[in-house]
Amino acid sequence: MHAKSNFLSIKSLIIWVVMAITSLALLMATCINLYGQISSYRNQLINNVNIFSELISRNAVSTIEDELNFNEERNLSSLSASDILENVHVYRFVENGELEFFSSYNKEGVAPVNAKFDRVESLSEPVIDGSTVEVIREIKQDNGQLLGYAYVRASADGLERLISRSIGIAVGVLLLSLLLCFLLTLKLQNAITGPIRNLAHLVQRISRHKDYSGRAKPSGIKELDILSEAFNAMMQRTQEHMQRQNEAEEEHRRLNSSLEEKVTQRTLALKEANSELIQTLEKLHQFQRQMVQNEKMASLGDMVAGVAHEVNTPIGLGVTASTMMLDRLANMEKDFENKTLKASSLSKFISEGQENLNIIYRNLNRAAELISSFKQVAVDQSSELDRVFSFSKLMDEILLSMRPKLKSMKHVINVQCPENLYIESKAGPINQIVINLIMNSIIHGFERKEQGEINIKISLIADKKISVVFSDDGSGIPEYLRKRIFDPFVTTKRGQGGSGLGMHLVYNLVTQALNGSISLTSEEGQGVEFTILFPVKKATQATPHLN
Repeated sequence: MHAKSNFLSIKSLIIWVVMAITSLALLMATCINLYGQISSYRNQLINNVNIFSELISRNAVSTIEDELNFNEERNLSSLSASDILENVHVYRFVENGELEFFSSYNKEGVAPVNAKFDRVESLSEPVIDGSTVEVIREIKQDNGQLLGYAYVRASADGLERLISRSIGIAVGVLLLSLLLCFLLTLKLQNAITGPIRNLAHLVQRISRHKDYSGRAKPSGIKELDILSEAFNAMMQRTQEHMQRQNEAEEEHRRLNSSLEEKVTQRTLALKEANSELIQTLEKLHQFQRQMVQNEKMASLGDMVAGVAHEVNTPIGLGVTASTMMLDRLANMEKDFENKTLKASSLSKFISEGQENLNIIYRNLNRAAELISSFKQVAVDQSSELDRVFSFSKLMDEILLSMRPKLKSMKHVINVQCPENLYIESKAGPINQIVINLIMNSIIHGFERKEQGEINIKISLIADKKISVVFSDDGSGIPEYLRKRIFDPFVTTKRGQGGSGLGMHLVYNLVTQALNGSISLTSEEGQGVEFTILFPVKKATQATPHLN
């Protein structure tokens, strides 16, 4: 069964739209017409009242002036000929300037009203109040002298009857128009929805019986005929497509019987190839791990050789100074036993002894510093335990361990690091990262440059996050190589001693050992810039209190 639709049908939609538009238009026209008629009736009533009040005020001039011959019944009785006048008052000014009641007219059957002395100003223009209209006019002589006022009160019942009759006529016309519109709309929607309904029934029949030979008939409406032609063309193509599909399915069934055997053979061959590929991939991973480990050990071996070479100089100087001291001491002992020791010889021995001892002390202290630095780096690289250390001192130790390789070159390394920056992290991976980046710049970036510049900027960018920006002014990295720079075995020195694991090792140390991230910015011929971000357990910019 079809789910019940929650939407309007086209039939209902046409009726609702047409009736809504027609109703709105007729209602607006009716309202505008009623408003115009009512306004016209009101204006006509007000004009009539103004005319009566003007006539009454002019007649009152002569009446007030000829007070002796004034006959109220004779002068005001003529007002009874008007259907709308109900009450008329004439007020005049007395000698003290106050108003007094002079004469009045009250329509038969209408109760008189009180004098309106206090409303002279407010009733200067006609005022409609309910079923009455009131107005007060000035009574003036020809020379402009104000004699008094004429109060006129007229009935507005005629206005109300006109308004009621207009509203009744408007409502009747509106309902009659809506009925006529509804009948025309029904005829219109039947002419439109009939062909659509027939087309819908045809689609439902095709959907139920899968019979695509049915065709829609012309309806006499241009747009619906276009829809019918398009539908018939679609059914023709569908019928042809279904016929071709049936033929293809038959062909497919014939091919399936022959393909199953081929698929089985190919599956077995694919399994064997996958097995060989898995074994090869495992060997490649082993080789990669071995190469990475060799790279680490080679880097550590170079550092050990450099430190050993550096330590050899102060120890050699210390040995030479100590040997000289032994020779001088033997001579002093010989002169002392032969009792030929002189004061000048003793003074010279003491002076030379102090000098040699200072030489021995300075060189042994220098060797101790080198050994301590190497020991710290070696411990960090082997154990990789977190410890609190000064970042600036770590950078000094790294550059000190690389001095044997750097002293024969003119390259400049600038380090910007706060002296009071202490962090708790793994110093070994940081040491390995910095050494690999420096050697990468020297070997590749400064290959064709006699004197290059390396800048290393370390900063604390968050409470527990360190930023290391490493940049040089070397030859940069080509675009084709920049996308694969952190992949293993990627090098431009293939066959010249380059393993292609240096930057891969840096990437692994940053992302795995330090749980950080590294990004590269470089243009060929414009140097490189590596940005390293990694979290630390603790970071302060003050001397830490350690137990």
